[in-house]
Amino acid sequence: MKVFDYIEDEDGDLEIGSDGDFVVDESTLQHQKDLLIAHKGEYKQNPTVGVGISDFLLGDSSEAEFKKAVQREFEEDGMEVREIRVGDFTSVDIDAEYTTSSNE
Repeated sequence: MKVFDYIEDEDGDLEIGSDGDFVVDESTLQHQKDLLIAHKGEYKQNPTVGVGISDFLLGDSSEAEFKKAVQREFEEDGMEVREIRVGDFTSVDIDAEYTTSSNE
């Protein structure tokens, strides 16, 4: 299922199109990035959301613990996770897509 939302630029600011309006486009990868970066408590409206990847990078968590956290957060957001590949936390490749709308 394709999910559409406002698109952010590289700095995390809302992207503005040539017509001066906010850009809306397919946003699954953006949502995945946001979930990976966010720490629990950062979203006031949903304080339990977030993987907090920097904690895994800086801590002594195992790859299995990281994968479990990603799986849980993505599934809670309505995604089906098919595969998570981690290359010593310098590269993470996640095969996941929405099966239900995260706005439901």
